[in-house]
Amino acid sequence: MGDKLIKEEKFKNFINGKWTEPTSGQYTDVINPANLETLVQVPLSSIRDVEIATQAAKIAQKKWALVPAPQRAEVLYRVGLIMKERKESLSQLLTMENGKVIEEARGEVQEGIDMAFYMAGEGRRLFGQTTPSELKDKFAMSVRAPVGVVGIITPWNFPIAIATWKSFPAVVAGNAVVWKPATETPIMAFELAKIFEEAGLPKGVMNVVFGAGSTVGEAMIEQEDIRVISFTGSNEVGRNIAGKCGQRLKKVSLEMGGKNAVIVMDDADLSLAVEGILWSAYGTSGQRCTACSRVIVHESVKEQLEGRLLNEIAKLTIGNGLDESIKVGPIINQDGLDKIKRYIQVGKQEGAKLLTGGYVMENGEHARGHYFAPTLFTDVTSDMRIAQEEIFGPVVSLLSVSSLDEAIEINNSVEYGLSSSIFTRDVNQVFAAQRDLDTGIVYVNAGTTGAEIHLPFGGTKGTGNGHRDSGVAALDVFTEWKAIYVDFSGKLQRAQIDVE
Repeated sequence: MGDKLIKEEKFKNFINGKWTEPTSGQYTDVINPANLETLVQVPLSSIRDVEIATQAAKIAQKKWALVPAPQRAEVLYRVGLIMKERKESLSQLLTMENGKVIEEARGEVQEGIDMAFYMAGEGRRLFGQTTPSELKDKFAMSVRAPVGVVGIITPWNFPIAIATWKSFPAVVAGNAVVWKPATETPIMAFELAKIFEEAGLPKGVMNVVFGAGSTVGEAMIEQEDIRVISFTGSNEVGRNIAGKCGQRLKKVSLEMGGKNAVIVMDDADLSLAVEGILWSAYGTSGQRCTACSRVIVHESVKEQLEGRLLNEIAKLTIGNGLDESIKVGPIINQDGLDKIKRYIQVGKQEGAKLLTGGYVMENGEHARGHYFAPTLFTDVTSDMRIAQEEIFGPVVSLLSVSSLDEAIEINNSVEYGLSSSIFTRDVNQVFAAQRDLDTGIVYVNAGTTGAEIHLPFGGTKGTGNGHRDSGVAALDVFTEWKAIYVDFSGKLQRAQIDVE
C-alpha cells in the first residue's frame, strides 16, 4: 500500500513555491506505528531553513494581502475540491503515518474539506463593524487586517485537521504561513502543500519546514517577522512558547490538551452512554486532546455501567487501521507506550482497581506495532494522578458520585478545561451542567469528542490561553482589529472635547 501511495523516498521542505533540500542535510525515518515499517524519510531542518522560509513568506504576504479576499477564498474552494477528490487516498496515507483506524481518518480528512469550504466563505465576510460617531460629519468603523507572517506548529494526532484549522483562516485573511508539522506525521503536510500548489496559491504564501520542535519550532519563535505562533501540543511546550512569545510581544494561540470527563447520571440512557464512552475513550486509541479519560458516574448505576463497559471493551478489535474491521489502532510510538505503562503503575500504586487491560499487546499480529490494550480502572478518587493528569492513551478511570453537584465539582477539579459531557434525561440537569461545567466544549447525551468546524474549538485553564481554533473565532488569531475614523467636516474635531 505504501509503495503505491508514497512515491518519494525522502521529503523536501516546501519554501517559496519550491521543494528544497534542508540545509542541514539531515533526515529521520517516518514509521508506521501499526507495523513499524519505514514509510519515508523527513528532513530535520535547521534554523537557516526557517529564516529562508520566513523571508519568502514576508515578501509573498505583501502581495497576497492586496488580493481581494473573495479571490483569496477561491483558492481555498479549489483546495477543498481537490481534497474531496483525493479523500480516500489521503485517508489511507493518514492511517499509515498516524495509525488511527480508516473510518476515523476519513472523518479527519472530511473535517479538512469542511474547513476549506467554510473558511472560503469567510472571504466574502471578514466582517468589521460600523458605528455612529459622537461627532457631526464623521464616520467610524473597524476592519480586520492581516497580521503578516504566521507560524503554525501542529501535532501528530490530527495531522491534517488541525493544520486546516490554522492555515485556512490565516490564508483567507491575507497572511502568509510558515508551518512546522510533527516529524511523526509529515505525509499530510506534504500532500496539503502539493494541493495548495495545485490550487494556485502564490509561491511563498504557504511554506512547510519539517523538523524538530527544539530546532524549527524554537527558530520560528525567534523570528521577528513571524508575528503569530499558533500551537497545538503539550502543556509544558505551550507554556514555554507563551513565555518566549510574551517577551517578544508576539501574538500566541495555544491549545494544550485536556482531562475530559463523561458524567453519567442515574437517569441516563446507559446503552447510549456506553457507546459515547467507548468512542470517546478508545477512538484514536485515546490519543485525542478531547478523549474521555474520566467517567464520573452516579453511584446508583456504577455497577451496571461497569458491567456494560467491560462487555463492550472485550468486543473491541485492535490492529492495523487499514483493516475496515478494526476499531482501535496503535499508539504513535514507543515513548507513548512507555508513558501509558508508567501511568498504569501509578494507578495501581494509588489504589485504583484495574478491571481490564493495562498492558502492551506484544503477541501474534500485535508483535510488530505499538499496541496497548483498552484499559478501565474503577474505584478512582479525584485526587489520584490518573484522574488529574493527561495520559494520552486508551485508559479510562471511573469515579463514583452521589449528585450532579458533586459530579460537576469533580469535573472542574482538574488543571485542564477542554471538553466535558453529561448523559441525563433531566432537562433541568442539562441546563445546570452546561452552565456550570468549566470547559470550552460541553456535550449533552454524546461523548467528549465530535467538534464541528463552524464552532470555536478550545478550552479554559491549562488547556489554552483564551484563543480558539475553528469557527469565526479563529479569525481573531490571524487578524488585527483596525479602527478607522473619517472626518468630512472640513475642520479639526477633537473627540470627547468638542462634543456639544
